[in-house]
Amino acid sequence: MNKEKRDFTDDQMLRRNAEELLKKKQIRLEKLSIETDAIKLLHELQVHQIELEMQNEELIKANETAELALKKYTMLYDFAPMGYFTLDPDGNICELNFTGAEMLDDKRFSLVNSNFKLFITEGSRPVFDKFFSKIYSGNIKESCEVKLGYDGKQLCTVYMEGVVTGDDRTCLLSVVDISGFRK
Repeated sequence: MNKEKRDFTDDQMLRRNAEELLKKKQIRLEKLSIETDAIKLLHELQVHQIELEMQNEELIKANETAELALKKYTMLYDFAPMGYFTLDPDGNICELNFTGAEMLDDKRFSLVNSNFKLFITEGSRPVFDKFFSKIYSGNIKESCEVKLGYDGKQLCTVYMEGVVTGDDRTCLLSVVDISGFRK
C-alpha cells in the first residue's frame, strides 16, 4: 500500500515537473518569438527609413529642377525685351513684366489691377477696343498697332498680339515698342 501511494505521488510529481519544464520551454519560446518579432520589426523600420531617405533624395532633385525652371521662366518672362501682360476679360492687368511696366512708365506693382485701356491714347482706343473684343469673341490670336499714353502724355507706338487662354479666359498680350521704326 505504501508503494501505491508512493507511485501515485511520484506520478503527480512527475506530472508537475513535466508541466514546469513545459512552461519554461514555452517561456523560452515566447522570448525567442518576441526577439524574432523585434528583429523583424527592426528590419522593417530600417528598410522604411532607407525608402524615406531615397524619396527625400528624389524630392530634393525635383525641387532643384523646379528652382531651375523658375529661374529660366523669370529670366524669359521678367527680363524679356518686349512687354508681356496678362489681362482679365475687363482689361485689368493681372500680371506684367518689367519691360511692360517700363512701357507704361510706372512701377510694376503699381500697375497690377489697373485697367490697360487707361494707357491707350484716345485716338487709338477704338482700334484697341475692336482688337480686344475680337480676341474674346474669336478665340484666335489677333494683332493691332496702337499708341500708348495717358494724361495727354504720349509714351510710344506699339505693335501688340493677344490671345485668350485657359478656363479663366485671360488674355496674354505681347507688346513691342515700334516707335523707332516709325520715324
